[in-house]
Amino acid sequence: MISNLSLAWKLIILILSSTAVIFVAAFTYNYHFSNQTVLKNVEENARNLAYSTVYKIESVLQAVEKIPKNLASIIENYPYEREDLLRLAYSTVSTNPEIFGSAVAFEPYAFNSDTYYFSPYCYKEKGQTLLTVLGSDTYNYFHLDWYQIPKELKRPIWTEPYYDEGGGDIITSTYSVPFYKEGKSDTRTFGGIVTADISLMWLTEIVSSVKIYQSGYAFLITQNGVFVTHPEEQLIMRESIFSIAEAKGDLRLRELGRAMIRGDEGFIPIKDFVSGKQSWMYYAPLPASDWTLGVIFPEAELFADLHRLSRTVILIGVFGFAFLCLVIVTISGTITKPLRYLARTTSEIAKGNLDIELPEVAAKDEIGELTRSFRNMKVALKEYITNLTETTAAKERIESELKIAHTIQMSFLPKQFPPFPEKDSFDIYAELEPAREVGGDLYDFFLLDDEHLFVVVGDVSDKGVAAALFMAVTKTLMKGVAAPNLDPSEILARVNVELCLDNETMMFVTVFCGVLNLTTGAIRYSNAGHNPPVLFRLGQDPQWLELPKGTTLGVMENAEYQTVELKLNPGDTLLAYTDGVTEAMDTEETLYSDQRLLQTLEGEARTSPEEMVKHVLESVQKFAEGAPQADDITVLAVRFKGVSKRPN
Repeated sequence: MISNLSLAWKLIILILSSTAVIFVAAFTYNYHFSNQTVLKNVEENARNLAYSTVYKIESVLQAVEKIPKNLASIIENYPYEREDLLRLAYSTVSTNPEIFGSAVAFEPYAFNSDTYYFSPYCYKEKGQTLLTVLGSDTYNYFHLDWYQIPKELKRPIWTEPYYDEGGGDIITSTYSVPFYKEGKSDTRTFGGIVTADISLMWLTEIVSSVKIYQSGYAFLITQNGVFVTHPEEQLIMRESIFSIAEAKGDLRLRELGRAMIRGDEGFIPIKDFVSGKQSWMYYAPLPASDWTLGVIFPEAELFADLHRLSRTVILIGVFGFAFLCLVIVTISGTITKPLRYLARTTSEIAKGNLDIELPEVAAKDEIGELTRSFRNMKVALKEYITNLTETTAAKERIESELKIAHTIQMSFLPKQFPPFPEKDSFDIYAELEPAREVGGDLYDFFLLDDEHLFVVVGDVSDKGVAAALFMAVTKTLMKGVAAPNLDPSEILARVNVELCLDNETMMFVTVFCGVLNLTTGAIRYSNAGHNPPVLFRLGQDPQWLELPKGTTLGVMENAEYQTVELKLNPGDTLLAYTDGVTEAMDTEETLYSDQRLLQTLEGEARTSPEEMVKHVLESVQKFAEGAPQADDITVLAVRFKGVSKRPN
């Protein structure tokens, strides 16, 4: 045991142990820092490599997109004959090397009243530019994706890669642009589709040219996860990232596939789904086609140089440790003898005994200075431990109380969705993210009777415990005052009077509330200084809800409020929020803004209220990019679905 060894050996063991700890700590830090540096450099190189490849592909795709758009514009605005269309198709393919083929596909009888199928198609084969006319009972192009999807969506699209049997007889992807004809009374009727086909062979050449170490590679997947290019040819157009994940039972790979087809970008560790080797992967989207490029970096090759350097450092450390041991053994005897007496008492301090008395030393040499230093250290350490114990206890008590307050506050809010499973005439969802442990935002909803739903969203003027208490009082008053026979403006007026009583701190709360008739879709609402909600009507862009004027609650007892009524049609949605959304700031203190919120919500009219709320929260978090949350964030969405028809 160490206690039975001489003081010299104790010093040897202590110094060598300390040296070993320092060496291990330094080595660990150096290895970790080097590892992070390598990863950072690799991520930067991977990003540059991926974007370089993406830009190569995008430049071709964007150039291709312009050509069918120009053709569609020409067909819409200028007269033409059959020979004109044939010349246009031939000129398009022969003068654009990146285009494999191009077609002008007309609707039935749209070219002339005698022609059901008419689609001039020009393509390349064995160095020649050939021209044909598509359309027959065996090649009914009206039902193909490249014709049907842009027709229904009424906008240009890139199709999923497919084998164009009966057209160019190659694996291709098509950019389809719908064109229209002016009809009577300035109406536009669908006339057909102009296409530009690209062969996926050049994609394979671009992606396969990406070289990463010895066994790294790049691949490309479509917006449905299907492999377009990959070193393993048996995967191309036969497998998707999801089918491989399903076959391997790999949930992480499935989540990665979802992130890739969403258009996300990232650098993550992954087990290569082909070789099984531990690797890193960088993935980035192709904006034009919604495809995604992935670049695989084998981890063993990635850190090979770092591992060689680490082995060299360890070898040097072992030899240095042995040399240091010899030096310490030589000099330990000369420096440990005067310390033996001092060690008898200081060892007790090391065990935590701060009340022990140190020996009196009159000498002014290093031993005397050491003894006096130990004495001063003992006094200071004792005071420090006492202060630290008191401070820690106070901090833990405050943190515990704040956690309890957070739990209590969150328990005030509805958290079960759907809240009324038996009601199918509406759908509702809400979330609240406080900026601190507790906050001043609030939301609530409850049935006033079988036909009326009360909804409220509010924001207290402050944050923290005081705001949380004011929020709780406001929510309680709202629920106590609300009744089917009261207009929202009357509810706000009564709650305002109660909040103004003894409000010495002059806190106030902004509120939007409304009563939705679950049978007719009519919503009566009022406002107390709150942000205007967003109204979604099917087939229309999101718009701000017009609000009546109203002063914030808790300021003036005689404040007056107005009630406005709006008719919601089945499928219409109302999204209310607090200013923590629009006033969220990024690291450069730029506001999220009202306009950005509307842009975020474009195209969300048919998504569920839950998806709508989560999309807004994710957008705000992504915009902030790590900046601290300055204010509480609350988002609530309610959709009127209409009264379902039940069988008698």
